Amino acid sequence: MTRPRPIDRRLFLGGAGGVLGLALSGCTTTPFPGSEEIIPAPPPPEFSDDVILMYRALPEERFPIPAVDLTRLDPAFVRAVVDYPTQEVPGTVIVDTPNRYLYHVHDDGSATRYGVGIGRAGFEWSGRAHIAYGREWPVWTPPADMIARQPSLEKWRHGQPPGIDNALGARALYIHQGNRDTLYRLHGTGEAHTIGKAISSGCVRLLHHDIIHLYREVKWGSPIVVLV
Repeated sequence: MTRPRPIDRRLFLGGAGGVLGLALSGCTTTPFPGSEEIIPAPPPPEFSDDVILMYRALPEERFPIPAVDLTRLDPAFVRAVVDYPTQEVPGTVIVDTPNRYLYHVHDDGSATRYGVGIGRAGFEWSGRAHIAYGREWPVWTPPADMIARQPSLEKWRHGQPPGIDNALGARALYIHQGNRDTLYRLHGTGEAHTIGKAISSGCVRLLHHDIIHLYREVKWGSPIVVLV
């Protein structure tokens, strides 16, 4: 088993109840003028039989889930049990925002590590909270400010029915601070190419298969820590 490199465990704690924003920047790559060389695409990564089995189709679900398109998943973000020494109590969920991982802490110095997609610039959050509860195949109700930004979501103002195309996917874990709903969620997605990217409106997304796995393991009331 490959041990991950140590990560920066700084917490960005502060006002507004500990839910804060952090600006990020991006860049693009542009070929230099006159370059006509055609570089072939790299071959798709090879995955072990165990990984293929882990991300197989799930026809037994209420809404059948297709197998993960592994050609679109960075192998670095495959679910794995890794060494993870931490002072956080077992059962804690830790979102390592810079490295695009979520860890569910075990009691033996290890953790289950999941690849995640996170909030894009302007929609990030950080701090401490807890997982209040979860839902299987939840209804998704977009916040009013999201509908204002994306009028096409008006049709879901009173809730998008559960299903494979629902924005929250197969499972959702709801994050509260005290008795207040932060409106942030851990939830499922079938879009393997978004794992490892800053692409959401603030929620943390996992593959359907991974959120189902985490949903089975996590206990309501467990602390969640979001690192920046």
